[in-house]
Amino acid sequence: MPKRIFLIVSLLLSAMTATASAQPLATVSIGVISLLSTTPIYIAQEKGYFRDAGLDVQVEPIASTGSSMPLLAQNKLQMLFGGLSAAYWNAIGTDLPLTMTFDGASSPSFSDLLIRTDLASTIKGPADLKGRTIGANAPGAIPIYQLAKMLESANLSLNDVTIKYIPMPQMGIALGNQALDAAEMSPPLDSLAIQQKVAVHLLNLDEIVRPQPVVLAAFTANTDWIKQDRAQAHRFFVALGRATRDFCQAYHHGPNRDAIIDVMVKYKTVRDRELAESIPWTSRDVNGRLNIASVTDIQDVFFKEGLIKQKFPASRLADVSIAEEVAKELGPFVIANKDDKTEGCR
Repeated sequence: MPKRIFLIVSLLLSAMTATASAQPLATVSIGVISLLSTTPIYIAQEKGYFRDAGLDVQVEPIASTGSSMPLLAQNKLQMLFGGLSAAYWNAIGTDLPLTMTFDGASSPSFSDLLIRTDLASTIKGPADLKGRTIGANAPGAIPIYQLAKMLESANLSLNDVTIKYIPMPQMGIALGNQALDAAEMSPPLDSLAIQQKVAVHLLNLDEIVRPQPVVLAAFTANTDWIKQDRAQAHRFFVALGRATRDFCQAYHHGPNRDAIIDVMVKYKTVRDRELAESIPWTSRDVNGRLNIASVTDIQDVFFKEGLIKQKFPASRLADVSIAEEVAKELGPFVIANKDDKTEGCR
């Protein structure tokens, strides 16, 4: 009799396991621009963190977060990942159901302001940029915020300079042919422009812009989706939090760095291993916490510069509770390579 009972129990447990494993995964769609900062999404896919959470995460390429806001508002995408821009404020200004939820990239940004080589003896600081032409890669985006803060340090505004929007890979050429006087550039393109002797370094924007850390990119979610299935959203962000911690261990040259670079190369968030090893990686908060002081300061600057029409309370700008839940569930983050002193990703 005991053997028979044992057999019955075993069969029941097997049936329950088979039923649970047969449960379909819930689909979550996220729009992304594939950059180095996108890597944790692919880590979560590659290591099965989303699948462990019962999710089938569909990563959809997008041209920009601004152009994809309607898809997010209609819940055709549950989430967007990309840089902060005026488009977000304009979207919530029309009462679209969306909110920032999770830090996707924050300073240090390693962004430099370069000037033409022939102007090295003329332009010594921000005050000397008055009346000059400065290259930036996108209107109403974080680089514009950084430039505005830099100019503000010299009692100038964006109206005191001419901003020319140009793709960053073309900025070195524009500096070389004197179409630009200065340009905001990031690794490795800034180093390349200096090596080609078309530009010289003027200043590191991370040393000027306050408050720190500056929120550079974020996950923006459809609030209807969160309300309809908060447990599903929670599982998504816990899985993302696990991947973020893997990324941050590699950021600090931990034992998993080679494996994370493999993911970068496989999913084309960087071109190749050599590039991944030669450039600084985008930082972020390991628990996804957004620096609300930074978000509200970005809002203030965008409003002052006329890039947005209205300002909102912090509670409307972001749902900070999700990252707090992730931090509580995952516990303290401990850097494996304690000798690494790289700023950020802590």
